[in-house]
Amino acid sequence: MSDSKKIAEAISYYSIKREEIIRFMNDHNDLSAEEIIQKGEELAVLESKLTALEVAREN
Repeated sequence: MSDSKKIAEAISYYSIKREEIIRFMNDHNDLSAEEIIQKGEELAVLESKLTALEVAREN
């Protein structure tokens, strides 16, 4: 499998995970502050990974 295909698959995977977290947060209006912070941290990690993968794809 080529590097570009691996990068594309990783981008797809992390994008789906990001959307799952966003959907979870939008569907639950009774989240505690701790849960919101935890999900926010998870989103930040996913966004960092996606940014790095986008840069790698461009190079």
